[in-house]
Amino acid sequence: MGCGTSKVLPEPPTDVQLDLVKKVEPYIGHQNDVYKHFIKEDAVKAGSPSPPRHTYPYSSGHPPNYAEQPEPRKNKVAKYRAKFDPRVTAKYDIKALIGRGSFSRVVRVEHKATKQPFAIKMIETKYREGREVCESELCVLRRVRHTNIIQLIEVFETQERVYMVMELATGGELFDRIIAKGSFTERDATRVLQMVLDGVKYLHTLGITHRDLKPENLLYYHPGTDSKIMITDFGLASARKKGDDCLMKTTCGTPEYIAPEILVRKPYTNSVDMWALGVISYILLSGTMPFEDDNRTRLYRQILKGKYSYSGEPWPSVSNLAKDFIDRLLTVDPGDRMTALQALKHPWVVSMAASSSMKNLHRSISQNLLKRASSRCQSTKSAQSTRSSRSTKSTKSRRGRERELRELNLRYQQQCNG
Repeated sequence: MGCGTSKVLPEPPTDVQLDLVKKVEPYIGHQNDVYKHFIKEDAVKAGSPSPPRHTYPYSSGHPPNYAEQPEPRKNKVAKYRAKFDPRVTAKYDIKALIGRGSFSRVVRVEHKATKQPFAIKMIETKYREGREVCESELCVLRRVRHTNIIQLIEVFETQERVYMVMELATGGELFDRIIAKGSFTERDATRVLQMVLDGVKYLHTLGITHRDLKPENLLYYHPGTDSKIMITDFGLASARKKGDDCLMKTTCGTPEYIAPEILVRKPYTNSVDMWALGVISYILLSGTMPFEDDNRTRLYRQILKGKYSYSGEPWPSVSNLAKDFIDRLLTVDPGDRMTALQALKHPWVVSMAASSSMKNLHRSISQNLLKRASSRCQSTKSAQSTRSSRSTKSTKSRRGRERELRELNLRYQQQCNG
């Protein structure tokens, strides 16, 4: 949702200076970008669906028409292709750069023999953080086979890079589709959540916790109205083997979706995914965030208290059953939070909102989503313009956030004991 995303990553490597909250910057233009000649931007015609805005990890897109490009551009494209491992280019035609991450690039490719499109995620493993993300993602994707989870096809490994060939999701992000749809009811919301919950239940059964569930990581497989939803981006996922301790301790996730128990540095379980699904459900029905503040300390206070409201449009038109579903997920005590199986059995989901109002919520949801996207984009641009002046303060900033978290943790413990 919006112009940019940020993640709280696992413990930073000692040889790299990182803030506690690591920002993953969106692609905002071609200036000084060595990959600029490999990016296709689609024009949006009036009245047509907006193209997917996500930049990580997968995206729809179409390859540029290289035959019509000037010679210098074609040469640069050729040089970029030449950087791929020969084993990859022997099997796949490289078509277009479609996504970027801190340590990765994603390209759309076509299998030479079958002409089937795929995505290749290239992760730079010469950096420790890149290696950790790659190992985490591979550990998960090699184990999963589910219709609502992005599928790993094959892997090519070199000394400094890993190429992960994956299914290509071309239907765009969840909320891009909602904005373009023109109609959205509670029944539509339950259809989406059923697919996501099926995937999450499967992951939890295998001992896998995603730890970064958010709308940007829920993609439609194809543009058709009957497309399935797919869960993507397992870079922060945790996979435990049978018999292992089910508790996790790493502080990670995306701030607005982080569960309270992660913030207070307590050992936690896969119930953190269910909290994130509560946040997603809230956004799905309103286009707004349950917890939001530009100030991280205030944001975390809201989350720790489980403080959110059902004020403003379209909440008066949303059923009490739908609100009950959200309330049972956005529960501060993880022991009282619904599991994926329990969520699938909730009356609102089982009945596909049959007893709920079938009022079209699209107008309010779209307006709220677009308003937030515009606000986030402005905030991102403002942050980028002042980044250079803040760079020398990064260590102090990180320590300040760590101190704030410790203070919040202490207050939370006092409240619990009181």
